[in-house]
Amino acid sequence: MRFVRAIWKLLVGVKDALVLVFMLIFFGLLYAGLSAKPAAIGNGVLDMDLDGVLVEQASRPDPFATVAGAGNVTREFELRDLVAALETAKDDDRVKAISLDLDGFLGGGQPAIAALGEKIREVKKVKPVVAFATGYTADRYQIAAHASEIWMPAMGVLAIAGPGGNNLYFKGLLDKLGVTANVYRVGTYKAAVEPFTRSDMSPEARENSQALAGALLETWREDVARGRPAATQGMARLLGDPVGVTRAANGDIAKAALDLKLIDRVGERRNYEERLAELGGKDDDGSHPYKRIKLASYEEQAVETPTGPIGVVTIAGEIVDGKAGPGRAGGETIVREIEQGLADNDLKALVVRVDSPGGSAMASEQIRQALMAAKAKKIPVVVSMGNVAASGGYWVATPGDYVFAEPSTITGSIGVFGVLPSFEGSLAKLGLGADGVKTTPLSGEPDLLKGPSPEADAIIQAGVEQVYAKFLTIVAQARRKSPADVDRIAQGRVWDGGTARQLGLVDGFGGMDEAVAKAAELAKLGEDERGLTYLEKEPSFTDTLMEAFAAEEETEEVPADAFASLAPAPEGLLARAIAEVRSILNGPTIQVRCLDCPPVVAAPRLSNDDRNWLARLLSWS
Repeated sequence: MRFVRAIWKLLVGVKDALVLVFMLIFFGLLYAGLSAKPAAIGNGVLDMDLDGVLVEQASRPDPFATVAGAGNVTREFELRDLVAALETAKDDDRVKAISLDLDGFLGGGQPAIAALGEKIREVKKVKPVVAFATGYTADRYQIAAHASEIWMPAMGVLAIAGPGGNNLYFKGLLDKLGVTANVYRVGTYKAAVEPFTRSDMSPEARENSQALAGALLETWREDVARGRPAATQGMARLLGDPVGVTRAANGDIAKAALDLKLIDRVGERRNYEERLAELGGKDDDGSHPYKRIKLASYEEQAVETPTGPIGVVTIAGEIVDGKAGPGRAGGETIVREIEQGLADNDLKALVVRVDSPGGSAMASEQIRQALMAAKAKKIPVVVSMGNVAASGGYWVATPGDYVFAEPSTITGSIGVFGVLPSFEGSLAKLGLGADGVKTTPLSGEPDLLKGPSPEADAIIQAGVEQVYAKFLTIVAQARRKSPADVDRIAQGRVWDGGTARQLGLVDGFGGMDEAVAKAAELAKLGEDERGLTYLEKEPSFTDTLMEAFAAEEETEEVPADAFASLAPAPEGLLARAIAEVRSILNGPTIQVRCLDCPPVVAAPRLSNDDRNWLARLLSWS
C-alpha cells in the first residue's frame, strides 16, 4: 500500500506540474499577444459600433465569472473615451468619415448622450458622420440626430416612447412571504421605500415623477432640435400622434420618418455600407465592404492619455462602504485616489465628475471629507454632474466651489431612509417560533425574527433623522441657505437640472468642458495649462487579461426584427428588479440613495446567483 500511495503522489505531482507549465505557457502567449504592436492605422471610416451601453466609468470584468463564461457580456463604453476618439478623429486626415452603428445601442442617460452628440456636431462640420439603426429608440435617435446622415431600412422602426413607464412594487409579494419591511424615513417624497410599503405609487411620488418625466422629455426634444432643426415639426407630430402618423403613411414607418425629415435615407445595411465605401474607400482585400478603422484600435494607437495640473475624480455608480472597483464608488477607494493623487501629482485644481444615485451615508461623508481636506489646501474643487447626482450623489457634490449640471441631470433627492427586513410572518408560515431572554431593552435588537422592538424602532428612526439633519446642514452651508430653506426643497424630492438651478442647488449649466474651464479660472491657470490627470487606479495585469477574455466573448445577437430590437429584454427587467430588492435588503441600514431615479443604462443579464435567489423566493411562496 505504501508503494501504491507513493506512485499516486508522484502522479498527482506530475499532473500539478503539467497544469502549472501549461498555465505559464498560456498566460505567456496571451501576454505576448497583448503586448504585440498592433498594425498601423490606415485610411478609412472610423467604425463606432456602439453595441452596448454608454457609461461614465466602465466596470471591469469579474475574473472568475469571465473564465467560467458567466460574466455580463453587455459592453460598456466610457463617455470620455468616445469623446476623446471623436476629438482626435476630427483633425486626423486618415479618418475620412465616422460610422455610428446603433443597432445594439442600449442607452446611457440624456446628459451623456447630449455630450456625445455635441462632439459629433463638431466633427460633422469637417467630415461626414453617418448613422444606421434598424429600430430607433429615444436614446438611439438622440445620438443619430447629430449625424450628417441618418439611415434606416425599409422595414425599420422609429418609435419614440418618451420618459415614463411602470415600476415594480413588492408589498404583496412580501406579505405573501411573511416578510415585514420595517421602514424608517424622513422626507415626504422619499419614494425609494414605497415599493416595500405599497402596491402602487403614492400621489406625492406620482407628482414628482410626472414633473421629472415632463422636464426630461422637453430637454430631449431640445437636444434633438439642436442636432436636426429640420426635424422639429416632424418630431412634434410623431410624439403627439404616433398612430395618426403611421396610418397616414399606410403603415410604412420608414416612409413616414422620411417624409417628416426625421431620417435622410431608407436603405438596407448593404446600401449603408456601400455609402461608407464611397466616403472611405473599398477594402483592398475584399474582406469588408469598406475600409474601416476599428474603434478599439484607434483609441489605443491614436488617442493620447491626458495629463496635466487638473485632477479628475470620478464618482460613478452606487456609493458603497469600503473598497470597490470601477463602476462603483467605494468610499475608501475614492478617498485613497484623492489623497494619493494630490500627494503624487502637482495638482492645482480638482474636477469631481459625479454620476451616482447615492448609497451609503457613511461612504458619502468619507468622500466629502476628503474633498474638504483638498479645499483646505487651497485647491479649488469644481463639480460636474452627469446623468444622476442625487441623494448621496448630491452629498458628495456639496464641497464644490462651483457646481455644474445639465438641464436633464437628475439631482436633489435630499432625504434619508432605512429598510430593515424581519421574518416573523415567514416563521409563522413555516411553523417556527422564536423566544429568548433580555438583559437590557436592546438585547438581541434589532430582532429580525420577531420584529424590532419599539425601543429599537425609536433608536433607528432617531439615527435616520440625525443623518437627515446633517444632510440639511451640509447642503445649507454649501448653498448659503438656511436648513429650513433647504428642507422645503429637500424631503427626498428629485429634480431635473433646470429646476435645480432655479432652486439654487446648482450654479450653472455645463458639462466637463465648462467644469475644466472653471477649475482653471479658479486656479489661475492659462489656456495651455488645462491638461487633465484622472485620479484612478491603473488596470492591473489581471484586469488586462480579463478584459481581453471579455472582448472575445460573443455579445447577445441583436434582433433582426426592428420591433424586437426596441423591446427591453424580459430577463433584464427581472434582473433589475432582483438587484433592487437585494440592494436594499443587503445594504447599510441608513441610506442616502435615489432608487426612484429612472435607470439610465440597460439592465444586467440574470446571473446564476440571481436565478438561485429567485428560485428560493418562489419556493417560499
